[in-house]
Amino acid sequence: MDSFDVVVIGAGAAGLFCAGIAGQRGLKVLLLDHSDKVAEKIRISGGGRCNFTNRDTSAANFLGGNPNFCRSALSRYTPRDFTLLLQGHGIAFHEKHKGQLFCDRSAEDIINMLLAECDRGRVTRWQPCSVKHIRFTASSPAATGADSYEIDSSNGLIRARSVVIATGGLSIPKIGATDFGYRIARQFGLRLVEPRAALVPLTFDAAAWAPYAQLAGLSLPVSIETGSKKEKVSFLEDLLFTHRGLSGPAVLQISSFWQAGSPIRLNLAPHADVHQALAHAKASSRKLIANELAALVPARLADAWVAQGALLGHNWQRPVNEVPDRALAALAERFARWELNPSGSEGYKKAEVTAGGVDTRDLSSQTMESKQPGLYFIGEVVDVTGWLGGYNFQWAWASGHACAQALAAKLLRHLPGAH
Repeated sequence: MDSFDVVVIGAGAAGLFCAGIAGQRGLKVLLLDHSDKVAEKIRISGGGRCNFTNRDTSAANFLGGNPNFCRSALSRYTPRDFTLLLQGHGIAFHEKHKGQLFCDRSAEDIINMLLAECDRGRVTRWQPCSVKHIRFTASSPAATGADSYEIDSSNGLIRARSVVIATGGLSIPKIGATDFGYRIARQFGLRLVEPRAALVPLTFDAAAWAPYAQLAGLSLPVSIETGSKKEKVSFLEDLLFTHRGLSGPAVLQISSFWQAGSPIRLNLAPHADVHQALAHAKASSRKLIANELAALVPARLADAWVAQGALLGHNWQRPVNEVPDRALAALAERFARWELNPSGSEGYKKAEVTAGGVDTRDLSSQTMESKQPGLYFIGEVVDVTGWLGGYNFQWAWASGHACAQALAAKLLRHLPGAH
């Protein structure tokens, strides 16, 4: 039987980071994962360059049952702290867009840095190693400093004072995502917020989408929103048409807030007054409406849009100076508020993250420890979901750091002579 102060299950961003810090704080750490590769999500993120954080991270960039839960951890480990760590390892990076930071060279630089930090903390790594069962040994509670958990693994029996679950969510099964973390939470009586795919492309009924499927590959900046009144959320980002629906940063962002059965609304020309532009054109132009709209959006989209006018009882396929004012006003209004009803999403296979997870009401925002003594949850497995743009990685670093600090403080309390 092998004994450790802490076993970290899941060798992704949060698990690697937590294990390295805990080891460097003097704990005997075992990091294990069922896959033979570490941090596959880091490896494929940001087009292979990893959008590892966002300079402007705050609690406002996260959603969950308690959006303020992440505030404590984020305030104690900031984007600046992580960039200083990168600089210490000689990793070059740059800001690409809206505070998003990427590696200059490769996401492999981040992975190698995290592995180096684990080596520095003398972390033991077992991969591949699957966990069959976890038991809490009530006869030797953590408060006495004795081992309190027994883990049956494919590498044998393990004993540990504490267990950290860093196994992520259900997103991208082909790189190893499972529901392991949720099963452990349920085993120990913790509540779950129903998981769902987030930061994911949205899909539409094939027949309804047929007129727009031909636009696959076309992109443009839009304003996108969903919800109403106090629940309304909007973003100004790029939209991408696909054969099955919509993607791109705009849709990935709104997908985390979209509820099945509710619409999304698009302003296809957010930086222009379409009604004013068409009214001006009517007074001075004989061009087709599609040609006038092509000055505001890609021509292919203008053509497809105008062709759909007949379905609404309008003939928009004619010169702009021949169209009644009322029809132009209707076109402009719809152009600035195109309402669509997604039939669903591309699901976990293409979702960048999983929303929902372990209910934060059962976790400490200071330590990430659950109501089950000695059992911690960090990263994506928790009901904390960031926007697109590096925020979810910053949550991985911050929650992993908070957990490691708490584990080290607990170890100190159990040392001989501690009070």
